[in-house]
Amino acid sequence: MIRMLLRVLGDEYAPPVRRTVALMTATAVVEGLSYTLLVPVLRALFASTPADAMPWLIAFGAAVAVYAALRYASDLSGFRAGTTLLHGMYHRLGDHLARLPIGWYGAGRVGEVSVLAGQGVLQAMSVIAHLLAPYISACVTPLTIVAVMLVFNWQMGLAALVAVPVVAAIQVWTGRSMAAADAERAERDHEAAGRVIEYLQAQPVLRAGGRTAERFRLLDDSLRELQRASHRSMLSALPGVLGLTLTVQTMFTALLALGAYLALGGNIGAAEVLAILVLAARCADPLLSLSDIGGRLRGARAELVRLDTVLRTEPLPEARRPIRPERHDLEFDSVSFRHGDRTVIDGVSLSVPRGRRLAVVGPSGAGKSTLLQLTARFYDVDAGAVRVGGVDVRDIDPEVLMAQFAIVFQEVYLFEGTIEENVRLGRPDASEAEVRAAAAAARLDEVIERLPGGWTTNVGEGGALLSGGERQRVSIARALLKNAPIVLLDEVTSALDPVNEAAVHEGIERLMAGRTVVMVAHRLRTVRRADRVVFLDGGRIVEEGGHDELLRRGGRYADFWSVVPTSLAGDTAAG
Repeated sequence: MIRMLLRVLGDEYAPPVRRTVALMTATAVVEGLSYTLLVPVLRALFASTPADAMPWLIAFGAAVAVYAALRYASDLSGFRAGTTLLHGMYHRLGDHLARLPIGWYGAGRVGEVSVLAGQGVLQAMSVIAHLLAPYISACVTPLTIVAVMLVFNWQMGLAALVAVPVVAAIQVWTGRSMAAADAERAERDHEAAGRVIEYLQAQPVLRAGGRTAERFRLLDDSLRELQRASHRSMLSALPGVLGLTLTVQTMFTALLALGAYLALGGNIGAAEVLAILVLAARCADPLLSLSDIGGRLRGARAELVRLDTVLRTEPLPEARRPIRPERHDLEFDSVSFRHGDRTVIDGVSLSVPRGRRLAVVGPSGAGKSTLLQLTARFYDVDAGAVRVGGVDVRDIDPEVLMAQFAIVFQEVYLFEGTIEENVRLGRPDASEAEVRAAAAAARLDEVIERLPGGWTTNVGEGGALLSGGERQRVSIARALLKNAPIVLLDEVTSALDPVNEAAVHEGIERLMAGRTVVMVAHRLRTVRRADRVVFLDGGRIVEEGGHDELLRRGGRYADFWSVVPTSLAGDTAAG
């Protein structure tokens, strides 16, 4: 468990964890030794001169005081280490998640990562603060007492020692027998969390389609499966709990019978028998608690394994000697990319000179958005190369690479906070005048003027308190403030009303001015502003050229626009 914990956290946290474990172990030993002083105390009390017990009582009090001080220090060390580990784990997990390729975040990952980052991290990191001390005490204190019993009377000490391998075997057997049930319960737990998140996110669509009852049954089924898995997990733990209880009770009964036999034979005094039975009873409590502590430790270890699996997921590799690009042109050199068994991009070669605009057009599933994501290295290509300024994106430091791009997606995500905080994400050190200028260029100032809170208006989680057009203006202002030399646009106006569309187009024009641009386009207004158009289908370039030139050819591009809905084709006049 400790090795797993340190592997998940990293070597930098090893010294405080080891110190805490050593302190907890010393505390458990002192606790066991303090109880063994009851033997001479009781022996003196039952002798002819009870006053002889006073020095032993003083020694017992001193041992208890030392134990109390050590217990305070070990608990405090555990809480401090736990807090440090929790803080470090969140930072390490967050940094690692930010480096994983976008393709890792597939279906079901949202629920899985949500549970892992919340409940999972807390449960795993609670080991050092809440579980380690009682577990060490339950193991070390009885062993210390048994060792002292061997010193006072080898027969009774040996009888108590016999229970040690039995208790250890029961714990190991219980852990192995519960492994499958615990794994199933954890899987059902993550599945249920994913269903809950899916159900909440899909409310608008479900209500519009009148399908809430059907989706609720899916969620209800998932929760019922979780309940059944929890029930099976508890049932699988029952034999271990009963076995441990019977073993401890049998050990105590055997010691009682042996002590009576030895006392009747005159081999040991009644005071010693009584004292050893008191020690045996003191062993019983921590041993019986092993069932509960062991179950919680298994749960924490399971979360540690899941954390370890995530942290062992390889991020995109970084170049040992990164190269900084000096130019801002783009090149795709025989680029191929597969997602699972499907080839999404197949041998694409094209170039975008500095300051020029490329529009990528094609049917749904043609690979248009994937091409943008490969440009920003959200994925690594399977073959070929994507170059910025003549440098392979894999040879550029990730922070330097991302500094080259201003990206505006169709689906805009805003963080919980104010409008100004979300705009400043583009460049946190920007002056107030620069922020205001970016907002004016994106026509975000019109939105701010009509909001009661102005710049301090809270946008809600994901920007839920703003409309789609308002969120898009915030996104464009953020991109303008970043002032990156390359702009990537994934059709940002396809779901906007005419007023917001006009405002967003104006902001986009200012964003694209003088920059290298690659844009996924679905509207003629956008395409006609491009210097070059490529028609993508099945991951391959079918046609390329200027908009008017491609229409005159009468090929796939012309066919595509001949079936464009009137609402989109009408952009021709506006363009």
